[in-house]
Amino acid sequence: MIRIAQSGKTNNTIHQITWIIKKIFYNQIWEIPNSDKKIYLTFDDGPIPEVTLPILDILKQQKALATFFGVGENVYQHPDIHQRILDEGHMVANHTFNHLSGWKSTSKKYLENIEKANELIQSNYFRPPYGRISPKQLRCVKDAGYEVIYWDILSKDYNKSVSPEECLNNVASNLQSGSIILMHDSLKAKKNVLTVLPKLLEIIKTKGLEFARVDQL
Repeated sequence: MIRIAQSGKTNNTIHQITWIIKKIFYNQIWEIPNSDKKIYLTFDDGPIPEVTLPILDILKQQKALATFFGVGENVYQHPDIHQRILDEGHMVANHTFNHLSGWKSTSKKYLENIEKANELIQSNYFRPPYGRISPKQLRCVKDAGYEVIYWDILSKDYNKSVSPEECLNNVASNLQSGSIILMHDSLKAKKNVLTVLPKLLEIIKTKGLEFARVDQL
């Protein structure tokens, strides 16, 4: 059974880091305040059959909508899963073709990789892998017509040193209307995300919050 901790060092560290990044990119979308009690569940790095398919099953069972920031090469390898995401009413968005870190790429290479992914994904919403993007790259991406979406709640589901209990607490203890929750449909996150997601969806409903896609502002 997963229990929610009241506080913790991991949770505090997460929000210290997020606060610093938000100070740097203060004019970007970190949350979407609204009066309709909507929250935005997002998944990065898929589609991966072993993870994305069970996630879709859980979302369908709970009648929850989400946004999937797909990696182009994974979309290329699994077009059927990409199509299922769309068919079931979820939103797809761009996470580069090769999961590039902006800090290790030139602006030209970075934008080219995004555009290559968008030939398959076809979305004007983008999230930088690792959240790593330079101010110059950010300007290039926005000039190309992309809306850059960050997050205000990081689950850390990908971190093997983070238990399912800690992962759930990272999200559940900070939920509020307008929150953008970052989770992953990747192999590294498989254990945590598949363990935590059903309970998290129940908690979200108990709090009277509604699921929405990022484009449902």
